[in-house]
Amino acid sequence: MKKRIFSGAQPTGQLHIGNYLGALKNWVALQDEYEAFYCIVNLHAITLPQDPKTLRQKTLDLARIYLAAGVDPQRSTIFIQSDVPEHTELAWVLSCIARMGELERMTQFKDKGKGNAERAGVGLFTYPILMASDILLYQTDLVPVGQDQKQHLELSRDLAERFNRGYGDTFTVPEPYIPKAGASIKSLQDPEKKMSKSDDNANGSIFLLDDPDTVTKKIKRAVTDSGTTIEFDESRPAINNLLTIFQLLTGKSADECTEHFRGKGYGDFKSELAEATVEFLRPFQDRVREFDDEALIGILHPGAEKARTIASDTLGSVYKSMGL
Repeated sequence: MKKRIFSGAQPTGQLHIGNYLGALKNWVALQDEYEAFYCIVNLHAITLPQDPKTLRQKTLDLARIYLAAGVDPQRSTIFIQSDVPEHTELAWVLSCIARMGELERMTQFKDKGKGNAERAGVGLFTYPILMASDILLYQTDLVPVGQDQKQHLELSRDLAERFNRGYGDTFTVPEPYIPKAGASIKSLQDPEKKMSKSDDNANGSIFLLDDPDTVTKKIKRAVTDSGTTIEFDESRPAINNLLTIFQLLTGKSADECTEHFRGKGYGDFKSELAEATVEFLRPFQDRVREFDDEALIGILHPGAEKARTIASDTLGSVYKSMGL
């Protein structure tokens, strides 16, 4: 039997090129080798206030992006988190074995709480437990994650091991899959920070639905480092980041990229990067528009039904182990 992978994204903000290169691209590559479950984690989105109509629309739009990226419903299970109630049921069980200190150490809560933890919603504090539930429900072997999510996966592993020690072997302990290149694409305006869909400065991110003029302007405004050579160099994070984007979009090796830009300046490099990005996004955006709501429902509902058959088996085993 194939090993199983699980991953998901929140239907908030706009997905950017970093989300594609660091996550979606790997999802597509992994769906042939593994039994893949890709979820739209809309319950995570409500840790912060959301407009209901906007949330529903963004949930469907995110499904379109999954499909346009190449996630194939014939090879992967695509579904909406809230359509599988076992996610929240298992989250309650896991919250009863999780420890306050574990959650207090979560860096994302510290960031999103912005030093005002007493006014933050309880869900913002406990959502790593729901994330662990997402993963453990499907007896997941492998979780494609960026470096920023590795801490949450460690919590999932800790909870699985603690439950197994206390109640007998029930959960598969998941392992991380972190790609060597492109795991964390950085902001075009601040290469010390990752590219983020919640960045206040929209020029820092290339969104997957940006039009060609917007993409070109953002890349031409991207910050650069001192020096004149176009080569991979971790001591020059800005050019290193831009060259990584070029490498991953074109499929060239690191040596090919360096040789291609030998003797060229930043102006030529940015022009070629903008052209490569626009040429990648054009067919992607065309594919996004191919899926109407009816087509999406025809994919998402069967996906949720398949997910529930596995999730309910896991939850049943959990309840039986605990005497519930």
